[in-house]
Amino acid sequence: MSQTQAHRDCISAGRAALGIELGSTRIKAVLIDEHHQPIATGSHQWENSFEAGYWTYGLDEALQGVALAYQALCEQVRERLGLPITRLAGIGVSAMMHGYLVFDQAGRQLVPFRTWRNTTTAQAAEELSALFDFAIPQRWSIAHLYQAVLNGEEHVPHIRFLTTLAGYVHWRLTGSKTLGVGDASGVFPLDDALGYDQRRVDLFENLIKDRKLPWKLRDLLPDFVGAGEQAGSLTQEGARLLDPTGQLQPGIPFCPPEGDAGTGMVATNAVAPRTGNVSAGTSIFAMIVLEKSLSRPHPEIDIVTTPAGHPVAMVHCNNCTTDLNTWVNMLADFLRAYGQEPAVDKVYQTFFEAALNGEAEAGGLLTCGYYSGEHITGFEEGRPFLVQTPDSRFSFNNLARSILFSALTTLKIGMKALEGEQVSIERVTGHGGLYRHGQAGQRFTAAALNTPVSVMDTANEGGAWGIAILAMYMANKQPGQALGDYLNQQVFHGMTASTLQPDPADVAGFTAYLERFTAGLEVEEAAVRHLK
Repeated sequence: MSQTQAHRDCISAGRAALGIELGSTRIKAVLIDEHHQPIATGSHQWENSFEAGYWTYGLDEALQGVALAYQALCEQVRERLGLPITRLAGIGVSAMMHGYLVFDQAGRQLVPFRTWRNTTTAQAAEELSALFDFAIPQRWSIAHLYQAVLNGEEHVPHIRFLTTLAGYVHWRLTGSKTLGVGDASGVFPLDDALGYDQRRVDLFENLIKDRKLPWKLRDLLPDFVGAGEQAGSLTQEGARLLDPTGQLQPGIPFCPPEGDAGTGMVATNAVAPRTGNVSAGTSIFAMIVLEKSLSRPHPEIDIVTTPAGHPVAMVHCNNCTTDLNTWVNMLADFLRAYGQEPAVDKVYQTFFEAALNGEAEAGGLLTCGYYSGEHITGFEEGRPFLVQTPDSRFSFNNLARSILFSALTTLKIGMKALEGEQVSIERVTGHGGLYRHGQAGQRFTAAALNTPVSVMDTANEGGAWGIAILAMYMANKQPGQALGDYLNQQVFHGMTASTLQPDPADVAGFTAYLERFTAGLEVEEAAVRHLK
């Protein structure tokens, strides 16, 4: 049987699974067959905006983008296979983790979505971290909630429900206010039994009791379940929202909605202890699955979980490829001014190749790509900059290398906190935009972490593929089959990956660059202070 006919049979029989992910610049839909191979994809571009002091996305735009991405996927299926999608084995929703989405009793949104990118909760994060003896990052939902309480914001008494972006879209499609355990672990700390930590819930309640608020924290928090469980099904309203043509039928089961960190771990088969991944796009974060708890809290490290509930050390940085994209767009504009219409992918490819040919420590150049604040280095705002000294060697190759190095520096600063914890890491897998164009991103990540880094053929499929796999796991797992076993046996068995060892010259060059970058943070501080 041809692959085309096999895909037709899979879709006609309702055996395919759909994954949807709302990323920072793109909403993507992926349809996979029962062998976890992509059948079709669709996407919709979107972008955050900075409004009234907060980075935000409109929820109407989110729902519209989901429908447009799914529409593009359906068009691809019709063109290639000549049939509509009416039934599916499962659907899953993934999105950017954390942030602040609150609603009143009638389900009305109370304030615009405050995303992970905001660094406006320093006071709340610091106070809660001390109270809980647990590192609470600024982007976590509980930090946003407590900061709103501290600010005396008028919407706070009206809150009746709090969720994440993935949880919101899942709610609108299924009617179920449920999260996956990994996404929930970025809302409020969990305990060893994988429930919201009641001792810390009580501490929070005591902290705000004098505010006389008409709600209890536990009543606001969304329920959650682990990977493999069903977390609702597509309602009639949700089916029309996703597919206004009416061809997609209600009743399709949904897996638990997850954050992009969790689905990235699935997409890179990094859910077992001593494995990890680096996801590098608009933000960059490393996820290392732990064998045991860390000895103490570290402000640079979040403790979250895999979609199956295993503890994970997460180092999250707000800034990664935005500066790279800006430079590439400028070079494309130059080519247009020169009379050439560039293929943007070719500009990226050329940029990454140039970085490989730069001097080991980027010729004395220094770039900082902080477009937003960065909690690991203590910035509530960002100011991108390029600095050269009189003896710097300013060239295209060195500039490209400096920009790619700069995308990894803050991650390295955060990862240093793990060095004293003796955390074993056997395998790190990279995925996301930094690994799309040749070996530069992979090679420089290996240099920054001083550990081997692998990239799979599926590195660019990302979290939409990861959540589609979780939907298929829900539909097809054997009784008692753990997520890690399912991934090893059914998804990644026989899949090839390229692995690069750290190059000593790259390691030395990155180390020298990191020293320059650390010193240059005083330049960043002055820029934030003086350039408003």
